[in-house]
Amino acid sequence: MMQICNSSNQKNSLFTAMTRFIGAVNNMDQTVMVPSLLRDVPLDDGAEPKPGSSFFHHDMYSSYVLLKSIRNHMEWGVLQGDQRRWDKDDVMEEDDLEKQFHFHLNGLHTILSKLTLTADMLTNRYKEEVGCRK
Repeated sequence: MMQICNSSNQKNSLFTAMTRFIGAVNNMDQTVMVPSLLRDVPLDDGAEPKPGSSFFHHDMYSSYVLLKSIRNHMEWGVLQGDQRRWDKDDVMEEDDLEKQFHFHLNGLHTILSKLTLTADMLTNRYKEEVGCRK
């Protein structure tokens, strides 16, 4: 049976989360004209921790490079050498596949949300550092 998604479910879809993340990283990439200015600048501004900020413990430059790398992997796939080889002992029972799928889908959605917040935070922080306020 085919299910029709309503708009409230679509905002929580993996595709929507991926699109938001890629959009946030693209915005960050277009905003940050001089990435070397991000070196040794802490990602947080010393204020209250924001959602997703505890996800990274790097300077802004390291976070910038990591976010771009993740985006590239999502858009272009992983390199052949990075793919894990599975043997028959790693194959799970069919009964467990749906549970595993939902577990990993939920985890991926959570990580993408944190990465999106981090990309947005880095973009805003960069604007503050170079004097481009909203």
